[in-house]
Amino acid sequence: MTTITLACPDGPIDALLDVPDAPGPSPGVVVIHDALGYGPDKESISRRIAAAGYVALTPNLYARGGRARCITRVFRELLTQRGRALDDILAARDHLQTHPACTGTVGVAGFCMGGQFALILAPQGFAAAAPFYGTPLPRRLEEVLTGACPVVASFGRRDPLGIGAGDRLRRAAYHHGITTDIKVYPGAGHSFANELPGQPLLRVGGFGYNAEATEDAWARVFAFFGDHLGD
Repeated sequence: MTTITLACPDGPIDALLDVPDAPGPSPGVVVIHDALGYGPDKESISRRIAAAGYVALTPNLYARGGRARCITRVFRELLTQRGRALDDILAARDHLQTHPACTGTVGVAGFCMGGQFALILAPQGFAAAAPFYGTPLPRRLEEVLTGACPVVASFGRRDPLGIGAGDRLRRAAYHHGITTDIKVYPGAGHSFANELPGQPLLRVGGFGYNAEATEDAWARVFAFFGDHLGD
């Protein structure tokens, strides 16, 4: 795993790049971090994706300015569905498409805030999108998904931000004829695939890591990526 400088329309940012050990080009995956940024948890996610045979690239959406200021800006762009953060993610897609280790076929995976971005950008040149608890779901969901790629989505039933999210996404995807694999895990909450600090307190609020749901979700994601990104 290395940190690279990623050229973006609003200036360069740093990004985590992880390349599979296997020889030959592999499909790529843009990984979109959650609201906490791309710390150790994102490094483990990047390693997991690379170990499964994909080139993983995680752009740092908080690279410009102070952390609090960046969080405010990125969430505003998430709500308006336009701005630097979206441009940075698309720049990561473009970087992978031309990277010598990548076949040029690129998917996107995101967590929490990143899951919302993954849905918003699903129509923007990705071969498959894997939102993990991208809740609350983006505004104007049916409109957002116009022309979207196939979607493999994972939610926790105990997620206070995602009540009914699985059914809403199914209806919107069905409206457009989008291929999906959508699963809601009964015992899991928000951030169930992120190993964040303060787990006992997080679980009280309907958040927290769930190993069983995490392993099942990743198995589904990689099977789905295998079908839509190629090996």
